[in-house]
Amino acid sequence: MSRPIILTFVRYFLPGYKSGGPVQTLANMVEALGDEFEFRIITSDRDMLDSQPYSGIALDAWNRVQKSWVYYVSPGKRSIRDWGRLIRETPNDVIYLNSLFDPIFTVLPLLAQKLAGSKNKPVVVAPRGELSPGALAQKFWKKNPFLSVVKTIGLYRAVLWHASSEDEAQLISQRFGTAAKVAVACNLSALGSQSDFNRFSVICDKPLRIVFLSRISKMKNLDFALMVLQKSHFPVQFDIWGTLEDKAYWRTCQKLMESMPDHVEVRYRGVAEHAEVNSILSNYDLFFLPTLGENYGHVIAEALSVGTPVLLSDQTPWRNLSCQGVGWDLPLENGVAGFLEAIAEALRKVEIERDAWRQRVFEFAKDRLNDPALLEANRALFLRVIAGKV
Repeated sequence: MSRPIILTFVRYFLPGYKSGGPVQTLANMVEALGDEFEFRIITSDRDMLDSQPYSGIALDAWNRVQKSWVYYVSPGKRSIRDWGRLIRETPNDVIYLNSLFDPIFTVLPLLAQKLAGSKNKPVVVAPRGELSPGALAQKFWKKNPFLSVVKTIGLYRAVLWHASSEDEAQLISQRFGTAAKVAVACNLSALGSQSDFNRFSVICDKPLRIVFLSRISKMKNLDFALMVLQKSHFPVQFDIWGTLEDKAYWRTCQKLMESMPDHVEVRYRGVAEHAEVNSILSNYDLFFLPTLGENYGHVIAEALSVGTPVLLSDQTPWRNLSCQGVGWDLPLENGVAGFLEAIAEALRKVEIERDAWRQRVFEFAKDRLNDPALLEANRALFLRVIAGKV
């Protein structure tokens, strides 16, 4: 019996890694469900901010990548006519779009699907956190008119929305009405290896080692993290890893880095390839991400999965972390004081019970990430939409 075919459009995919979570979200889904569904993925031929295509791939053709087939599209072949041809020529049971706002890899394929006479094929749209208040505040002068127009013309009227959390489901209903069809299926994550967890299992002398690993953009709120550390009264080593997505914002961060107290050392370490992320995160006492909004936050899951506690804003699905003894999720509107208190408590825990704390974090991640209900929700989403039951 042939597997159902999920024709997927996404701006970036493997071997790309610079755009962050969405690549890993889809890669984990393919790894988990690729034996049951055939994923046909149409994506860019190069990674974010790169001027050259990936090496070792066939351009504008299907390539076997792990459990999926991937079509790497060159910049000159992304018109509505090109998308219509690919949709017509590629057998599919459902079209899966991995953005709300992407004009090239969501809006054009959606229009092409309608024009190609595939109106009866179901379409699933995953907004990937784009409707969070923090995300909508970025370039709001473009996003708000766009939302008004697509709602007026009904561009998304017949789609099934894939929300990664109940909070995101509510945001979708608020924007597109209670009649919008929404299915909730949390993103899938891979558990870090035992070797990564054990990599940094010795008691370390001060300073406290803190890491930020994410794209350098306003959404990730690195400048807030730096302002917190400017007020620190104890030694800290703060390492920053991530793609320099917003150069102007990075210059703002660099100015803050230049005004740190002598006992706070800040270093930019470059871009981390995904294969290196777990081993990098395992080498720190605390992962710090005061983000303005995440629909999931794969890097948060990755930090927890190697036993590294986390210090987050309350704008992610990872909540009540202090009660679990694995970190903190704090409101940004209260300023830096709460974050400084959390860092002080982290230092005390590292000095007194570091290994036990990391073990607690690792066990928490193992229980949460290995929950079979997460996989079943993702499987059921596609089976139900293909069967016409949603």
